[in-house]
Amino acid sequence: MTCHNMTWISYPSKSQPFTSPEEIEAIIASQNIISRLMHCYIAFFVPTGLIAGICILIIFIRNHLQNRRASLDLVLLHFTISNIIMIFLSFTVITRPDYLTATHLACSVLSFFFNFGYFNSHHAFILTLLTLLLERFPPRTALCKATQKPILCFGLVLTYTFCLSLTEALLLGTDNYQLQADCQLDPLFAWPEYEIVKFTFGFGIPSLLQILCFTVLWAKEAPAEAPALQQHIRTYPAVYVIGVTIFICRLFYNVMILFRTALKLQRSIGTTKNELVMNIAEIVLFCESSASLVVILFSHKPCKDEVLKVLRKCRRTTHASNHLETAETAMAHRSGSQ
Repeated sequence: MTCHNMTWISYPSKSQPFTSPEEIEAIIASQNIISRLMHCYIAFFVPTGLIAGICILIIFIRNHLQNRRASLDLVLLHFTISNIIMIFLSFTVITRPDYLTATHLACSVLSFFFNFGYFNSHHAFILTLLTLLLERFPPRTALCKATQKPILCFGLVLTYTFCLSLTEALLLGTDNYQLQADCQLDPLFAWPEYEIVKFTFGFGIPSLLQILCFTVLWAKEAPAEAPALQQHIRTYPAVYVIGVTIFICRLFYNVMILFRTALKLQRSIGTTKNELVMNIAEIVLFCESSASLVVILFSHKPCKDEVLKVLRKCRRTTHASNHLETAETAMAHRSGSQ
């Protein structure tokens, strides 16, 4: 693979000499938009996603300890941990509209962990779909039965994810590791091959597998003892909602990644508008992690049942407290009248 010199590249907002009032107004408007989006994300999506993720972890771990184990719950636990990692890494957007300043080496390390969570999350979701397929269409071969062993599946996914993340780290380049740079989780100074590999193995192939799994679930005739398709969808609504969310958010992000690659191949840094849309796509990607966790908490049956149980308990406690206060007030009125 050809080694690329990427020292020429920079962000449009930091490199162009803005002289005309129109250009200055455009960059101010762009920075205002991304700053407001960042504040909305940090204020609403981050706490919501983290609270939902912690609740899911508590519910799944407690169910596992009580021997209420289900293959789907274990896979969703894996998916939840990946998305929590993504949310923590998303704190790097706090500096927007500016960027983190770090060495190429530090930025590469951040990118490695981000890619690990990114790849792991999507492949864990594919594992979720395979689990649903095996529940609806009972396995008949040794290979299918092997996929019912969660630990083996998790090990394969983690190994594959690690290899992909390491490959992406190498595609950031090994030169100039000591230089300071404006750092994104998908660094601007990455070689064009970085984005191509990320699109292919992080979105293209997983999305094809996702579509294939959904097609089989909907189109293939299930055994007579299996529940009807509509009942199956009502039983697992979280999986279907998450599938649509992942596809839409990651499609937008990956289209922008490819567009950035096209600019690199033309040796162009693009415009401030291109930079703005890329930043929006990055925040949309992080919103997907929080949204997926909220969907699991309120749509997946074991989690939804626990949430409803807590709400009922809170309602009974509130009702009992109000009843006690009313009784005490009535007694006070009686004693006062006497």
